[in-house]
Amino acid sequence: MTAPTAPALPFRDPQLPLGKRIDDLLGRLTLDEKISFLHQFVPAVERLGIAAFRTGQEALHGVAWMGPATVFPQAVGLGATWNPELVRRVGDAVSKEVRAMRARDERVGLNVWSPTVNLLRHPLWGRNEEGYSEDPKLTSAIATAYTHGLRGDHPVYWRTAPVLKHWLAHNNETRRDTTSSSVRPRVLHEYDLRAFRETVEAGAVAGVMPAYNLVNGRPNHVSPYLAEHLRTWTGEELLVCSDAGAPSNLVDSEHYFDTHEEATAAALKAGVDSFTDHGSDPARITARVRGAYDRGLLTEADIDTAVRRQLSVRFRLGEFDGWDEPGAFDTPDHRALAREAAEQAIVLLRNDGVLPLAPDTRIAVVGLLADECKLDWYSGTLLHRSTPLEGLYERFGAERVEFAEGVDRIRLRTSAGTYLRVPDAPDAPAAARGAEGALDPALLAGRTDLPPLTADATGSELALADWGEDVLTLRAPDGRFLSVAQDGYVRASADQPGGWVVQETFRLEPHGNGHLLKHLGTGRPVCVAADGVKVAASDDDEPEVFTVVVTERGEDAVARVAARADVVVVVAGNDPHINGRETEDRTTLRLPAHQERLLRAARAANERTVLTLVSAYPYAVDVSRCAAVLWTAHGGQAAGTALARVLAGDVSPAGRLPQTWYADDADLPDLLDYDVIGARQTYLYFEGRPLFPFGHGLSYTSFGYTDLAVRTGGDALRVSFSVTNTGRVAADEVAQLYGRAADPSVPRPRRELLAHRRVTLAPGATQRLSFDVPLSALEFWDVAQGRWRLEPGPYELLAGVSSEDVRLRTTLTLEGVPGAPRPVRERGLDAAGFDEQSGTEIVDRTKTAGDAVTPAAGGTAELVYRACDFGSGVREVRAEVAGGGTVEVSLDGGPALAVLTCDRPGGAYDYTSLTAAFSAEGVHDVRLRLRGQLRLAHVGFSG
Repeated sequence: MTAPTAPALPFRDPQLPLGKRIDDLLGRLTLDEKISFLHQFVPAVERLGIAAFRTGQEALHGVAWMGPATVFPQAVGLGATWNPELVRRVGDAVSKEVRAMRARDERVGLNVWSPTVNLLRHPLWGRNEEGYSEDPKLTSAIATAYTHGLRGDHPVYWRTAPVLKHWLAHNNETRRDTTSSSVRPRVLHEYDLRAFRETVEAGAVAGVMPAYNLVNGRPNHVSPYLAEHLRTWTGEELLVCSDAGAPSNLVDSEHYFDTHEEATAAALKAGVDSFTDHGSDPARITARVRGAYDRGLLTEADIDTAVRRQLSVRFRLGEFDGWDEPGAFDTPDHRALAREAAEQAIVLLRNDGVLPLAPDTRIAVVGLLADECKLDWYSGTLLHRSTPLEGLYERFGAERVEFAEGVDRIRLRTSAGTYLRVPDAPDAPAAARGAEGALDPALLAGRTDLPPLTADATGSELALADWGEDVLTLRAPDGRFLSVAQDGYVRASADQPGGWVVQETFRLEPHGNGHLLKHLGTGRPVCVAADGVKVAASDDDEPEVFTVVVTERGEDAVARVAARADVVVVVAGNDPHINGRETEDRTTLRLPAHQERLLRAARAANERTVLTLVSAYPYAVDVSRCAAVLWTAHGGQAAGTALARVLAGDVSPAGRLPQTWYADDADLPDLLDYDVIGARQTYLYFEGRPLFPFGHGLSYTSFGYTDLAVRTGGDALRVSFSVTNTGRVAADEVAQLYGRAADPSVPRPRRELLAHRRVTLAPGATQRLSFDVPLSALEFWDVAQGRWRLEPGPYELLAGVSSEDVRLRTTLTLEGVPGAPRPVRERGLDAAGFDEQSGTEIVDRTKTAGDAVTPAAGGTAELVYRACDFGSGVREVRAEVAGGGTVEVSLDGGPALAVLTCDRPGGAYDYTSLTAAFSAEGVHDVRLRLRGQLRLAHVGFSG
């Protein structure tokens, strides 16, 4: 007789409602088991048959860190396609590769930390490559498409569970764990929250990751906005995963809390559900949670809430139902899609008629990136590789293409008269960094199996590339880069510069009659010892003084091949691991001097010079003497083939700039100035003349725009116009629709993207495009009322090919909701709800909620609040302040009518109410002047 099969536990029953299944499983877990679920690496619960789980699998433009995978263009390149449908297919391919890779390597996780929806507010941000656009609407459109691809199309189960990065207002690497982004309410609602909100509302987001920085004086990992905003946008449970090490930062670097138990409790209660800290070892996090629980800082209900959110994601992934997909890996479709994405990401910025190139063109391809296919920190390992040089060889024939890299070829002579030599290493395997995969590639060590450099009478010729700010790489004759491993010896051992701390960069620093060769990864100079070349182990080691012997200047090699060619293609740009990356912001928009030298040499030798910028961010470069200019982000495995096809005219370029290209560093605000309205940042507010505007991109054909029509109905506008290919080649066009308030009462965007569409048109073909634009897209955040408001009055609708190249326009008048004066007698003034400011910083009112305003650096600040209604009159003003200093109150720009002084300063959160006589009636502008080390939270009026 067969024994009866034990009935499945309720949480295993897919017929039950999800909520009941989660409740059942949660009720079966012990407190210690639930606490163990709060770390990134969740252990198995064998008694319930629950497998181990890991949050976090990087997948920004392909599966990253886990070895070979299809590598698509960088995120900013996907943004440049302006093509959500394409990006959805990219996300779909990536999620299939995640499932396929997980089938053979259980380290691959299904909770993918992607996409990044931080807006590209400032082009010097080191992580510019990770975002899609400076515009919230375009960013959310691309991010929504990618998340839908990552989620998959099953009606119940998710192929992967996407987590958006990095919440919130995060655009600086400089002191990123201690700086605070001062974000006024209008910027918060109209700019920084929008891309997150619209992407979450689209329904394919499993969670978010808070950023390292603080916003308004409060760390993002204890942000009240997680509850006040994020979790109100969807009925799904969202899993909030901390950034790596950020929970410890709350105490260790930010000093926001005194103990880790307090910090962990505060983060958990604010909404952080999974703690990414201390690598794969959960012991310290679980001890902190247990300590906080034992001290009464947390309840079991708080812990249950976080565990419930994680379980919700795991159920959606099919874990408890045995659901899986085989996925697909490196398929012909994926390879074709990588090429298509790379082609669509290319932006033609300028063209004097030299492009496309004729089939019989003799081409010189030159530059530091001409024979490179660069990866970034969030790339997988290349399965396939195509450089610009290889793409041009393939398309035009090797006999028509000549190459000069443009490196300076040097020898380094020691003070003893010998030269650095790279020993032969014929048996060394040429493995790419990270090919074996790593949960944390920051822990990958350099190679020590190769012999270190030595010195002898002849030495080796090294290829020197200067990537800007005198940051150099040195490459051996066999193509390997000089690098330093943990033992301190200098070897030619790296296939490319890379790593969390790059070990392949150096600087030649003048010293006496020569130069010290400083290794930037360790910060120490290079020494020549009997057992090999190494970095100084201590200050007592004698650094070597080198003489740089130049055997060939890069510009000489470029000039030679340029003079023999019909056209010169200069491929310039950045290495994604150097001078602008995670942990390091750029300092300038300028192209590095070495590459400017190469460009000048090419132009001097051949006026038919095509500059191709391959970079993770915009540059300010003189393009006036270039016959054509293109830009593409690092385009992944098919970048070279894609570029060659565009240069040849096989594909008409139709990428568009996803952010403004400024003409000069002087056009930029301070990197830490997050007030896009006050500082007139991005195309929305910038009033200068950019080098190239947002949305710009040329084609090999021309397009005509006609018949703009607008129909109003209900809570939306129906906007239509026709686009015609008036040229002789089939091509894509990106039609863009912008709107602007023509007579606003407050500063509004000069124009703002409302909708766009990428269409393919044959020569002579016309397509009628229609867009449904909700009236809410024309609203602004009314700080006087604390809500969104559509202002009545005239609005312009603009259709065209960029934010500046407008082909059609019309004006319509909308009724909207009239503004009203601030009812200050009843509500007073929240300090951060100002209309205008100078010299202020927004800080935290308390550690859990609210904002206050303080003078920056303890100086003098001014706040303006327009149209304040005092009704029939007030007789007293009251200010809630902490710290020490004064608040002066005046009306309409007149003299101070009241001065409130706090002369008994306490802690930053020890508020006191100050009162003074003050008379006003009717409607006036209120001006507050703050002096000293004080925080102003609120001003009230009575009497």
